[in-house]
Amino acid sequence: MLRALFEHDVRPDLVLGTSVGALNGLVVAADPTPAAVESLEELWRSAAESRDIYADSALRQVRRALATGTHLQSATPLRRRLEERFGGTGFADLEVEFQCCAASIERAAEHWFTDGPVVDAVMASAAVPGLLPPARVGDEHYLDGGIVNSIPVGRAAAHGATRIFVLQVGRVDRPLAVPRRPWEVARVSFEIARRHRFTRELAELPEGVVTHVLPAAGSARDDNPLAYRDFSRVRPRIEAAHEASLRYLEEHL
Repeated sequence: MLRALFEHDVRPDLVLGTSVGALNGLVVAADPTPAAVESLEELWRSAAESRDIYADSALRQVRRALATGTHLQSATPLRRRLEERFGGTGFADLEVEFQCCAASIERAAEHWFTDGPVVDAVMASAAVPGLLPPARVGDEHYLDGGIVNSIPVGRAAAHGATRIFVLQVGRVDRPLAVPRRPWEVARVSFEIARRHRFTRELAELPEGVVTHVLPAAGSARDDNPLAYRDFSRVRPRIEAAHEASLRYLEEHL
């Protein structure tokens, strides 16, 4: 999606990110040029090759879940990768204004990180419930921002955006099916909640604000609860999203 935007001379003035969007958004805000695309492709290709992110075996996951009672995977590999590139970097050091969202546990509230160390903020935004441990920043603990604001178009408009590009890598463009298994109930419930807010915020955008939702080019295969561990399709997914986004932009810009 980013490559297609740069190829159409679209450059960001503001980058908002939630969950993995916070990680990807950080890379773009640090270098809002086509070089960011190369950086992200290298990040996810290397993750696929090294398998150090979300790489724990099923047995290790069970052991960790029993030991901690809260999560299956260690957050250390992801934090290590972020620290290697952004250790010591603050929001003020970025080339483009960047904000990322997380869910505060103590306040049961949406929280937007806009200053301080970027690595702590992104780790908080990407702390997927049950998968990674709650992230502590200062005196508070946070879970994945997708719980409270998955696709923050309203936030973008409130900060003056008049043209918004949504680079969603979820499944908002695919219809939901009635859940048939216990784990599907949780996924479908989350999807209903986030789509409801997204649809409402789109309808409430001020007149004159144009929003483009770029196609993710995903499939039902990505809905598998273990899909987050499958890095084998990184390259095909990148290429499919690029081609679909090019077609969309050629039609709408």
